Amino acid sequence: MNSVSRPVTTNQNGNHDELTALVMRHLRSPFKKPIQEHNAEAFAEVQRLVADWQGPLILDSCCGVGESTARLAQEHPEALVIGVDKSAHRLQRHAQYEQAGAGERYILVRADLNDFWRLAVAANWHLHKHYILYPNPWPKASHLSRRWHGSPVWPYVMALGGELVMRSNWVIYLTEVAATLALVNCSASVKTLLADNEPLTPFERKYQNSNQQLWQLQAQLPEDSRYFSAIEAE
Repeated sequence: MNSVSRPVTTNQNGNHDELTALVMRHLRSPFKKPIQEHNAEAFAEVQRLVADWQGPLILDSCCGVGESTARLAQEHPEALVIGVDKSAHRLQRHAQYEQAGAGERYILVRADLNDFWRLAVAANWHLHKHYILYPNPWPKASHLSRRWHGSPVWPYVMALGGELVMRSNWVIYLTEVAATLALVNCSASVKTLLADNEPLTPFERKYQNSNQQLWQLQAQLPEDSRYFSAIEAE
């Protein structure tokens, strides 16, 4: 992850013209794709821990090698931190980033988040913080539905609540996320990260070393956004 990273290139000049229509369609229609068995089994193991946990719950989605998961556990020793990634190869590389100390609690899980997020909502998870870090921009306009906020699983991210923190080297990705949150009357801030900001992931470190500008989105999601006022008002 030490090679030079190219800046994101896109044929969009701003937020996608079809963003609102796409997100509203997903808000009105539950995501009915069947849950894969291996994802259900992975979630069940995690749920046993969460059911017995009384403190704050932090989810590190798309955690990759888990460097960010370990860092978040270090910063929040009062919380249970769960890192989720679908790649066994990336998760197997976690050993070089492992740094858990006394009082820190984190686990890494291999699962597809399209299933994991839905299972977490069904289990009534209420997050303290939710991190979705680099990458996932899919910058071509034709790829809007491949971005997290353009996919049918996005309403379930909203329903998990808590403080949402996202980072990207493509600001439009985050301004689109902010626009989707505004549809449920949730405000988000998008700010630049300083060049000397301590990186949370190998991707962030790579982007910094390539002198790319990075941005962070923060938003406090509604306590229970499964009941969207934007839809109820129609």
